[in-house]
Amino acid sequence: MPAPLIASHNILSPLGFSTDENFSAVRNGKSGLALQASSPTSNTPFCAALINTDKLDMAFQAIGNPNKYTRFEKLLILSISHALKDSEVDIRSEQTGILISTTKGNIDLLDAENYHGFGENRIHLWEAAQQVQAFFENPNVPIVLSNACISGALAVIMASDYIRSGRYNNIVVAGADIISKFVVSGFQSFLALAENPCQPYDKNRNGLNLGEGCGTIVLTNNKKAGLDGELIAVAGGASSNDANHISGPSRTGAGLTLAIGKSLKNAGISAGDVNYLCAHGTATIFNDEMESLAFSTAGLSATPVNSFKGYYGHTLGAAGLIESVLTVKSMTEKLLVKTAGYTDCGVSGKINVITENTQANIHHAMKTASGFGGCNAALIFSKLS
Repeated sequence: MPAPLIASHNILSPLGFSTDENFSAVRNGKSGLALQASSPTSNTPFCAALINTDKLDMAFQAIGNPNKYTRFEKLLILSISHALKDSEVDIRSEQTGILISTTKGNIDLLDAENYHGFGENRIHLWEAAQQVQAFFENPNVPIVLSNACISGALAVIMASDYIRSGRYNNIVVAGADIISKFVVSGFQSFLALAENPCQPYDKNRNGLNLGEGCGTIVLTNNKKAGLDGELIAVAGGASSNDANHISGPSRTGAGLTLAIGKSLKNAGISAGDVNYLCAHGTATIFNDEMESLAFSTAGLSATPVNSFKGYYGHTLGAAGLIESVLTVKSMTEKLLVKTAGYTDCGVSGKINVITENTQANIHHAMKTASGFGGCNAALIFSKLS
């Protein structure tokens, strides 16, 4: 079957609760990162991008009772609601599926102060997904994908496969994660958090920042589904595994190179056809070095590349969705957004990091992601004439 089309999308983050708000912010160089000096999630200050709780609850009141849902669930429900407003997809149809990506879901419920009577089962990913399904009165069993930091990108690949196979006509793909004690302490134990805003691919990079948010993409097989006057398809996608280390990526980039090659083959294009590469770019020493080697090996050295982590931090299971939406928005806006925090190259692989906002015609764009356990994913988005 033909490649599925993007019917609509949404980003909910500290930079705004719509895609347009978010893209306007990054276009103007605004970052959601800030020093969290008195956060209940950490005994020590750390730099992160957090969503204002009062603003979230106030926005949620327009569609439901915020006290009935966890913070994680509210991000998903609100983002999906906004995305559906911009599409003609019927969420109550048997032909519409729901696919949710996350790394930790309601993990904050491990802390007694966050329990709020939600019940012990609410911490399970499937239970949170059922809350979302019930809110929208969708008749299908929701699908949950949790595969470290490639969860969001892999969810788009999986949803695309479902539509291509004829299982669904439409799929709502949403990825979300929140910042919790569990998550912060985990990254602190790795000594992976930077004290200041992160610097992807820069020689002075010294770690990542965490962020929270939700990204939603509505996929469809409806050929009339336009997006900002454009038809944009998920033309290809693939995943791979380094089989290298539980937390450290391959030192050669071989796994990511494999995923990139497979995604290009699936899309029927070559590396030279890619006009823009939205990379993972966490600003850790090993991740960025690995990516640079993979990109150069895959023939993408000259392709303009950026990372959005300097605007959002690492949003974990939401990253692949949020950054895919930004990739698609870059295509429709014909704009390459600069990499916040980057000044001097600090990787050995030859890459073309975007340092200034640049107008460009983007016919084919690639989104990549890598994560713990050695997992990698690559997506191709293409404009259809």
